[in-house]
Amino acid sequence: MFIHYRTEGFIFKKEDRGESNQLFIIFSKDFGKLEILAKAIRKISSKLRSGMEIFYLSDIEFIQGKNYKTLTDAILIEKFENLRKDLRRLNIGYKIAEVLDNFVRGQEAEEKILQLILEVFQKLNNLQFKIYNLQLIYHYFFWNLVSILGYKPELYNCSICQKILKPENIYFSEKEGGVICQECLLKTKKALAVPSEIIKILRLILEKDWQILSKLKVENDHLKYLDIISKKYSSFIYENKNF
Repeated sequence: MFIHYRTEGFIFKKEDRGESNQLFIIFSKDFGKLEILAKAIRKISSKLRSGMEIFYLSDIEFIQGKNYKTLTDAILIEKFENLRKDLRRLNIGYKIAEVLDNFVRGQEAEEKILQLILEVFQKLNNLQFKIYNLQLIYHYFFWNLVSILGYKPELYNCSICQKILKPENIYFSEKEGGVICQECLLKTKKALAVPSEIIKILRLILEKDWQILSKLKVENDHLKYLDIISKKYSSFIYENKNF
């Protein structure tokens, strides 16, 4: 006899399997990341369709079989409908889903991750939420996720010598896990010189200060720096932390 499990979960990826099945990748409240097979869900007559779609938050029931988990019930909680009306917001949602899929492994429940997911998708879904740079929502998710996972960057003191940084000479080293000073740069020789404004933005992101972040006008050059640092940090963690 199969045991039925029930949990609240956010669906962030799906794959077609066979003619009518789909595999859903879900971050759940009670079991962390799950892969659940929904049989015959692509058929029009399927009762599961209304509760299972990418970027849905649903109450999900499943059973654990010998080789995989099988979906038995799904009740929609929130579909984040407005997100699908704005292509820019939708694209950010997919970028967030990719990071989530790459960095979260196993079935360890972490409620802070689910809270972070819902926080950013509520922001993306709320068309009344005005923000000058939508990309900041992606960076907010990325840097807070890696911090939850134990890779919070050092942004106040030099990661190597612990000295307080001078605003005019700041370098970011993914290998050292954050900012380093000019003196330590000579030792590592591998770091990116960044404007002090970038570090200030990252501090605001990790302080979760939406009041300021939503009003922040970030120059295109600074957004490029943020993209570069995020990609470098993401690649380093992914390649060196046994993901």
